[in-house]
Amino acid sequence: MSSGEGTANNEQPDHEKILNVNVGVLGHVDSGKTSLVKTLSTMLSTAALDKSKQSRQRGMTLDLGFSCFIQDLPPHLKESFPTKEKLQITLVDCPGHASLIRTIIGGAQIIDMVLLVVDAFKGWQAQTTECLVLALLTSRHIVVALNKVDLFAPEERDDLIEKAKNSVRKRLQGTRFADAPLIGVSACVGGEKVAASDGETSHLQMAHENFNIDKLIDLLRSELPQPKRSSTGPFSFSVDHCFPIRGRGTVLTGTVLNGSASVNEMLEFPALGLERKIKSIQMFKRQVQSIMQGDRAGICVSNLDAKLLERGIAASPGAIQLWKRGIALVRKVSYFPGNLPCGSKFHVSVGHATVMATVTFFGAKELRNVDISQTQEPEQSATVTGSKKAKEPGLQSSSLGGDANIAGLPRIPFDFNQDFVVQEELIDSGKEIDKNSADNRGLLNWAKLEFQIPVFCPPNSLIIGSRLDAVENNSVSSSSCRLAFSGRLIEKMDDTGNDQVKLYTVKEKLGAISRLGDPHRRNDDQRIVRYEVFGTDLFKAETNMKVFVGMKLLTKNGEVGEIKSSFGTTGKFRVLFPAGIEAREGDPLILRFKRFVHDSTKAMHQDVELPVARSGTRLEPPKKGKKKAPPKGVKLDGEIASIKGDVLADGKHNMAIIAGFFAPEVDIRQKVGWKVVIPSTNESGAIAGPFGKAGKCKVTFQDGISAEPGAKAKLIIE
Repeated sequence: MSSGEGTANNEQPDHEKILNVNVGVLGHVDSGKTSLVKTLSTMLSTAALDKSKQSRQRGMTLDLGFSCFIQDLPPHLKESFPTKEKLQITLVDCPGHASLIRTIIGGAQIIDMVLLVVDAFKGWQAQTTECLVLALLTSRHIVVALNKVDLFAPEERDDLIEKAKNSVRKRLQGTRFADAPLIGVSACVGGEKVAASDGETSHLQMAHENFNIDKLIDLLRSELPQPKRSSTGPFSFSVDHCFPIRGRGTVLTGTVLNGSASVNEMLEFPALGLERKIKSIQMFKRQVQSIMQGDRAGICVSNLDAKLLERGIAASPGAIQLWKRGIALVRKVSYFPGNLPCGSKFHVSVGHATVMATVTFFGAKELRNVDISQTQEPEQSATVTGSKKAKEPGLQSSSLGGDANIAGLPRIPFDFNQDFVVQEELIDSGKEIDKNSADNRGLLNWAKLEFQIPVFCPPNSLIIGSRLDAVENNSVSSSSCRLAFSGRLIEKMDDTGNDQVKLYTVKEKLGAISRLGDPHRRNDDQRIVRYEVFGTDLFKAETNMKVFVGMKLLTKNGEVGEIKSSFGTTGKFRVLFPAGIEAREGDPLILRFKRFVHDSTKAMHQDVELPVARSGTRLEPPKKGKKKAPPKGVKLDGEIASIKGDVLADGKHNMAIIAGFFAPEVDIRQKVGWKVVIPSTNESGAIAGPFGKAGKCKVTFQDGISAEPGAKAKLIIE
């Protein structure tokens, strides 16, 4: 045996001097879990090692199995538990087959520590990933046993064990179990054939066939955390088996999740609507008067049909609530492949209950602004691994697996008065909200759960959402799993069917500034701004503008204005900006509003508010001089009839004959000197006199003219 020698069955140590801890044994099907548990155990519970006939025939565990062995209390636990002398390690053997994952989840939530069993010969398998995820969600501590090392040739065993350890270590990288201790063991030669026996094979009969079991026991003793045990608070008891004993009553076996209970106290069965008195309590064949958090026990009550309750919760009267609809704080399991769409159905596990629920995710955007550090409980803020390196004061306490703190889910109150933007699916990273975000961590989301079958559990319970209808794990990558999200149940919803969660979609319409109001010089910064603008392109001519008067508009810079009235009859509108804006014609105007999903009136809601008014002084527009009207018989537009005059050095002529400016009766000699511009070449000249009697005139160009006959000309009246 190990350095902490086990206690024989007939010694019956005093219950008051025994500290019980629960170690969950998880692993892929056929990894040898049951063989390992049988080798470790010296005392078996009523439900030990899954005694069902079908289990023995098939050679694998179909249900949770419970057994224990007793050791001397390790020195590192003696200081916290000075009245205890012995350590009872209760092993919770969870089935490994993919189709039995409901049972695995139930078992994982009643543990203090995980013993992860990996087949050293086959290596990491698909179900092993799911077991790792359950360990991450339900325990701060883990020991990895690489089983079946007897299959390695003796001359190569040490090297192959080290190779297997390195392979598992890679799988644990990036998790809080990265430095977890690993040990190569062999539970017994023959593996699951022994586990499929009649369940009565003794520890001593198979002791000679194991390898490193003593070292595994020493490792478990040294790595066990200081359990978090409290007798305060309402009593809750996770029932995993129920059976009658003739002449005595009905026995419930399970684990105390919270509080304490004593003989003669009342016990409620919420799912049955019944209350019964506790007749007696037994812990591994020892009669006791009371039990507390962490204890593995059998509770005997009278007048209860054992067929009514296979699994579930028993508790102090009134301690457990019925949940038909609720709000949970959730986070996606990183190993789950694919997306989690809103409105999908998931298997949701709470304790031993697994029911279908329709899940709607929301609130990822709003939760990003919550300071989670202020909502975490002290133990959660520290990263604790399964190694001795993490054994700092105050960081090693553990509680039973259903604690949502272990799963990294803070305690955040839910506000039914808050508005939440609609999501299409669970949002897992900041980049899904903001393309520029560098946050790739698993984000928190709210989830609305509507259970097809109501569940009984206390608030703040850990929930696990799964896709158990997915393809069997033997065809799935060993790096993925069917566990989709973990969560903390936060708040109940009423049972009326009314939707209490205020979900909305954002609607946006785009218009433009068609005209600017009078300019003002703003008094506080002397900038030229407009307080009034006129917009277009938002509404049609037939739109009822009274509906939109008073709604807020945004500029591209986020400035806020208010629609004051319509402007004309073509759908244009007038907008007032109390703080003034620096805008130009054509700049966008944005109408943004929220529309709540369950609002039959489809009302428009806005959260933006008008800014504080900033006054300014109106600027008088510059006075525009009146253009002189052309004299009678004079037109401003003409065209070049021909090119005349001398040829200049650059090859241009210096004169053009222009027609169209004057009527024949106009005396052109009085217009000599008037300016003429050729728009196409931007050349200018002056009238030199008449040309013939048809109203044509000669125009001289000092720098020459390059335009061709037929080009347009403009007469400038000074």
